[in-house]
Amino acid sequence: MKNPMQILKEEKIYPIIRCADCQKSVDIAKALIDGGIKIMEINLENSSQYSAIEEVSQNAVVCAGGVITSTQASMAFNSGAKIFSSPIFQMNLTKISKNIGIPFIAGASTPNEAYNAWKSRVPVIKIFPAGAMGGVNYVHDILRQMPFLNLMPLGGIKLADVVDYIKIGAIAVGVGRDFYDGHSYSEITKRAKEIKEKLNDIK
Repeated sequence: MKNPMQILKEEKIYPIIRCADCQKSVDIAKALIDGGIKIMEINLENSSQYSAIEEVSQNAVVCAGGVITSTQASMAFNSGAKIFSSPIFQMNLTKISKNIGIPFIAGASTPNEAYNAWKSRVPVIKIFPAGAMGGVNYVHDILRQMPFLNLMPLGGIKLADVVDYIKIGAIAVGVGRDFYDGHSYSEITKRAKEIKEKLNDIK
């Protein structure tokens, strides 16, 4: 199997499922997988999401989102997660990543935070909340000064904006509720197929 970070870079689209109901998380994930999605994040809204990770990880690369403790990271790993992410950057989380042997995606809001995460060998840094911080222009300004950063913007991003982020140098783009809120499962699948086609056109 390919390295999860390599899959992320190839896919460029990173759906984020934030749902308190385990079965709904699984159903959304299945609809995304039917649309060709190969990697996604399931946020640890509560302990039931470990079961969702376990089920979904049979058919896609799953990142456990919202991890801030070693216990959460270990439980996510044992449930089948191949990556874990956090809204913050802590050295302790990089140590946990090394100990359990799966990559860590750190959260950052400022150029300084992103640089410090990079210096600590975090493979991918998510810029959150990208939309509130200034969107495409903000991420572009960071990358213009530090083009060596592997940045993945997320937070308030619409599917319609994904291509613009990729064109300015983001390695992938995280999209949450715009993927699934208010949409049927068949519509989620359709939206997944459409964004994959758009991204294929710029590869």
